[in-house]
Amino acid sequence: MIVQACINGARPRDFHAKLPLTAEAMAGDAAACVAAGAAELHIHPRSIDGRESLAAVNATVLAVRQACPGTLVGVSTGAWIENDVERTRAAIAGWRELPDYASVNLSEADAPGVMELLRQRGVGIEAGLATVADAERFVSLADHDRVLRILIEIDIQDLSAALDEAHGIAAVLERAGVRRPILLHGVDVTVWPFVELAHQKRWPTRVGLEDGKMLADGTMAKDNAAIVAAAVAIFRGAAG
Repeated sequence: MIVQACINGARPRDFHAKLPLTAEAMAGDAAACVAAGAAELHIHPRSIDGRESLAAVNATVLAVRQACPGTLVGVSTGAWIENDVERTRAAIAGWRELPDYASVNLSEADAPGVMELLRQRGVGIEAGLATVADAERFVSLADHDRVLRILIEIDIQDLSAALDEAHGIAAVLERAGVRRPILLHGVDVTVWPFVELAHQKRWPTRVGLEDGKMLADGTMAKDNAAIVAAAVAIFRGAAG
């Protein structure tokens, strides 16, 4: 079981004082997260104006790798980033500093095309499933077993409904005989219940300012490293 750090996501600048938005800030923040126990990193590179950008992957991944040698680094391919299928594909095709993996949301129309492009480029795929419908679409793909892992990522804010959706996704994967690793995470109010559930199921999880800024006790976290440390403590406590 590992804890992946998701350090910024699509959060706006005013979400948290320590939200890293430049390549330099992401590299420093990533190093602090690794020191706190994060085994992997998930980042959303930004352009000079602070907006998410697939074109910024080269400089950002390089900076993070230099700060965190040997740590796997992943990025998002969310359709909203470039907001255009052809621009998204062109940006991925132009990457020179390849991330170790990239997440692809199965709710997005061009998900199969993006997945195939990532395979051609030798980039691992995290298949993001937010709903049972996403899971059903995923298992219908002929090459669904050719992914690094599956993300069960639930953004429903009602905990009971969120748990139902997560269990429903897991059931679809089980019925289809999918045997790829599963990483489970929630968003905002479901972050810590899902860390606990991942821990119970012995699945990896992820935490960080992309998913939420509060600690399990309801206090605001100082920074990403504090959030990671809290999740790592849960995982290590259960392992003992």
